[in-house]
Amino acid sequence: MKRVTGIGGIFFNAKDPAALRDWYKTHLGVDVQPWGGAAFTWTEESGAPTGGSTIWCIGGAEGGDGFGPNKAAFMINYRVADLASLLQALRDEGCEVLEKTDDSEYGKFGWVIDPEGNKVELWQPPEGQ
Repeated sequence: MKRVTGIGGIFFNAKDPAALRDWYKTHLGVDVQPWGGAAFTWTEESGAPTGGSTIWCIGGAEGGDGFGPNKAAFMINYRVADLASLLQALRDEGCEVLEKTDDSEYGKFGWVIDPEGNKVELWQPPEGQ
């Protein structure tokens, strides 16, 4: 079974999300959009698009469980081929897998906690992506 097939996104917590977004836009040229992030389109060596993207997003640390259980400043979202099978394999291997999953227009999401207490997001894109 394939496990992680790539990085789907990187998500940052920030004390002042607007200021941090502005810093990345001004100093690093990240094309920050009104929704708070940017999509880096995947390309082949020739520069031709391959039909996918990696999301980069800055949000506030307040509310919800964020990247808990620890107070991490960021969370990486890993692209996977078969979320349900991978979550079951991780459970069978004794990993701490969160029971909550999410199925939306953006795909299927699940979470596992690594040995350092970091919340890791696993994402199965919608069919055809």
